[in-house]
Amino acid sequence: MAANMTTDKTMTKSHAIDMESLGRTRNENNIQQEDIALTVENLDLYYGEKQALFDVNMLIPRKKVTAFIGPSGCGKSTLLRSFNRMNDLVDGCRIEGAIRLDGSNIYEKGVDVSTLRRHVGMVFQKPNPFPKSIYENVAYGLRIQGINKKRVLDEVVERSLRGAALWDEVKDRLNDNALGMSGGQQQRLVIARTIAVEPEVLLLDEPASALDPISTLKIEELIYELKDKYTIVIVTHNMQQAARVSDYTAFMYMGKLIEFDNTETLFTNPDNKQTEDYITGRYG
Repeated sequence: MAANMTTDKTMTKSHAIDMESLGRTRNENNIQQEDIALTVENLDLYYGEKQALFDVNMLIPRKKVTAFIGPSGCGKSTLLRSFNRMNDLVDGCRIEGAIRLDGSNIYEKGVDVSTLRRHVGMVFQKPNPFPKSIYENVAYGLRIQGINKKRVLDEVVERSLRGAALWDEVKDRLNDNALGMSGGQQQRLVIARTIAVEPEVLLLDEPASALDPISTLKIEELIYELKDKYTIVIVTHNMQQAARVSDYTAFMYMGKLIEFDNTETLFTNPDNKQTEDYITGRYG
């Protein structure tokens, strides 16, 4: 069911996706057969007078992992943050075009951004647990929604920590301060906190770049498990990581979507020479 993100009415799904207007990738007809979670239509994004994204069109399939790759400054994180309107916090940011969640334009007038961000959760590069107990970190999102019944909170905290593959490591110290956890544990705690409010989409912005190899492996294993329940979009500079965890990969360069295809095809038989040059290390 499409999320009600407006303050005054329920937004309705569009009846059809215009594939011709969205087409730029060989994979478009394959994706069309999937259930689409996010649709990006003719997206231009500006920071003041500077244009950061140029006419981006893409379909993000539901309950799959989509990776964004490309050199630093190519627009990966800017596009990712557009999916839950985090760029609204940047002075002078404006967009043209549309991004649709379940067919509803998230930039339409009247959209409640706080509600949108509950449906589209985000995990950043650096773990950012609150200076609270492990338990209260996970329960935070429910408490601000007015949910304070201990039985409900206990159930959600356990379910979310299990979902983030962290329960067995912390179940006996839920009252300990989260800042005493390792970096890898903190990142999984942030993921638990995010999924506690039951989002539809998880945005992961370089979620393992600050972690050691063992913690990185745990995050990658967790991503694989989470895609059964969530649509996941990940930004990564690590092409090997994109190849390991994603079902689809988008290559971006200088604010433009150069190529978007299923991951195996993009890495083994790219259609665009710029993509080939990047994945073979010729630039970037």
